[in-house]
Amino acid sequence: MATKRDYYEILGVSKTATAAEVKSAYRKMALKFHPDKNKAKDAEEKFKEINEAYQVVSDKTKRQQYDQFGHAAFDPSSGGFGGGAGNPFSGAQSGPFTWGYQNSGGQGGQSGADFDFNDPFDIFESFFGGGFGGRAARRSRYGLTIEFMEAVHGVTKEVTIEGKTQKIKVPAGANDGTRIRFKDFDVTIDVKTHDRFKREGYDVFVVQKISISMALLGGKVEVPTLTEDNLKMKIRPGTQSHSLIRLRGEGVSHLQSRGKGDLYVRIVVDIPEKLSRGQKKLIKELQKAGL
Repeated sequence: MATKRDYYEILGVSKTATAAEVKSAYRKMALKFHPDKNKAKDAEEKFKEINEAYQVVSDKTKRQQYDQFGHAAFDPSSGGFGGGAGNPFSGAQSGPFTWGYQNSGGQGGQSGADFDFNDPFDIFESFFGGGFGGRAARRSRYGLTIEFMEAVHGVTKEVTIEGKTQKIKVPAGANDGTRIRFKDFDVTIDVKTHDRFKREGYDVFVVQKISISMALLGGKVEVPTLTEDNLKMKIRPGTQSHSLIRLRGEGVSHLQSRGKGDLYVRIVVDIPEKLSRGQKKLIKELQKAGL
């Protein structure tokens, strides 16, 4: 078996390269060796090699595994280094919410090979925006911007595509970058940010402020959820600022399976910027008492 080349060497970057440097190097190398532009016999193999390297180096977890174990991190026969990650390059997934670049021609009998990009449409634009021709199966693509809560709960949107009004159903759990195949079109979802909630995968984070007295003595506080109803949550006496409380199953619905993520409530003790004379007197009493 041939020895694999170092991924950093393939991309032409150092091991300390930033994410932006990695992406820039990848775009440059992928454009140089894309088979629709480079007619050299080994261009397709180099293109695959570049893409494989990028999938690892651009992913924080995979990159850490590779830095520690090298190529063995993704070799099932090596004993499961890197948490048994297996081979991440076995081909793009199929289904309505995944993305794959498919060859329609190919060389050497490799028709229909999949290449999975982390930033697919950005790269796609770079490859084919200049009129690279014949081999790639090209599909019209559109962007659709929706509200945060529309992504959480799902929504049906009316859009105009090529002069025709179309209804596109966005499933509950869609996220920024989710791609939907709709007839002959690819629709990429762009989700607006929320003023209160922050989403990470299917989990949601929210900051809840409480008073000093509640932090010391405990009590109950109403926290917002992804539904219209607030949830009463118990604050234990002695709760520290920036404590994280997990509410199971109160997050975002999974796209292609049952279940939901969790809602994490970060407790922040609200320190007043100004105190009245009475409040200062009480605080000084607490100070004398060792609090």
